[in-house]
Amino acid sequence: MNRALTVLLVEDDAAVQLGCVQALQLADIPVRAFDSAEAVLPHIGPGLAGVIVTDMRLPGADGLSVICEARDIDPDLPVIMITGHGDVNLAVQAMRSGAYDFIPKPFSPEQLVEVVQRALEKRRLTLEVANLRRALSLSEGLEGQLVGHSQAIRRVRQLVMEVADSPVDVLIRGETGTGKEVVARALHEHSRRRKAPYVALNCGGLPDSLLDSELFGHEAGAFTGAQKRRIGRIEHAHGGTLFLDELESMPLGVQVKLLRVLQERSLERLGSNQSQPVDVRVVAATKDDLLERARQGSFRADLVYRLNVVNIELPPLRERRDDIPMLLEHFMLLAASRYGRQQPKVPQAQLRQLMARDWPGNVRELRNVADALVLGVGPQWVSPHGPAPDASDPEAQPTLTETVDQFERSLIADALQRHAGNVGQTAKALNVPKTTLVDKIKKHGLR
Repeated sequence: MNRALTVLLVEDDAAVQLGCVQALQLADIPVRAFDSAEAVLPHIGPGLAGVIVTDMRLPGADGLSVICEARDIDPDLPVIMITGHGDVNLAVQAMRSGAYDFIPKPFSPEQLVEVVQRALEKRRLTLEVANLRRALSLSEGLEGQLVGHSQAIRRVRQLVMEVADSPVDVLIRGETGTGKEVVARALHEHSRRRKAPYVALNCGGLPDSLLDSELFGHEAGAFTGAQKRRIGRIEHAHGGTLFLDELESMPLGVQVKLLRVLQERSLERLGSNQSQPVDVRVVAATKDDLLERARQGSFRADLVYRLNVVNIELPPLRERRDDIPMLLEHFMLLAASRYGRQQPKVPQAQLRQLMARDWPGNVRELRNVADALVLGVGPQWVSPHGPAPDASDPEAQPTLTETVDQFERSLIADALQRHAGNVGQTAKALNVPKTTLVDKIKKHGLR
């Protein structure tokens, strides 16, 4: 685990230096030895892949100088101080200056190795989190928000880019957990409205009596308990984007008022007769067929037609299974950075289970699984052995041939991405003839 990290040892006593080097090498820990602070300082830089072990008393600059220099260069770099007998005050000063730990002389090889291994583990985790954050910072843009390489998600990305900067209202439809709010945020962040407010409201999360006031605001005295004026969500989103989730649960009376706002771009707060102009783009989301609900009389057809100028359909995860490996990698990267944990490697047997699952909770469910895997408490059904149980109808599950094809397509797509689309390098990595790989690329409709 620590083989990639090196110990920089600073010790001017040749016998002590040799003993420390031998103890660390026997523990399979790489080490480089220096006999002064001046000699080691040029080797200390930000992101140093290792830790420092230094004696307190050195010729020239002392060990405290090493600690202070290392702290200024990289505050997270562990420095272990070796102190002589009676140097308790110096050890306390070293800890206050930022030392990771100290070892009083005389010390055993085992004591040295134990302290160094703890410091190396801390440093490894720090570097991994920093690398994860750097990787996340590179995952900007629309592809970092709407992750996947399937044809279905590429169509969604293309549509988002085409309409993001237009003032047109948008209706997003998709099952629970498919990422409707992610699309809404992408529409906002890739538009000229991105510096103005993005305001979200779940229409199913409030009682009908509160939804009206929450959307349109109210004046003081508009109803019992309304002691002062309140600006509603629509007015608060002026210049920006209003996201209405679970639109199907909006009461008919509120639908009438929303329709008027969409048509006239103005509103009246409860208890007021004065019209307030609003410049707001509305992005609504639903998991239902609103036209069917309109035919049943539970939703206004004119509101559907007013919002449905641009309709973005989000596919369920079971219809874009070849995106699962990329999504899992993305979510584990996020989770590892968030929790300060190492990103685990997913065995092929587990990946096959994930690819075959029906995912009733869609992308949200996959994200929860990724979090659990990073925390080491993965769902019991995700195991290296045996098939993954599924609560859905067994007859709806993909056949063995379909599962194998999906898995093969995913492996090839991931390999092509790693090698920037180079077919020759991809064939070599997958250990298949180039002509065979070309045939499979055509078969699976890959680019």
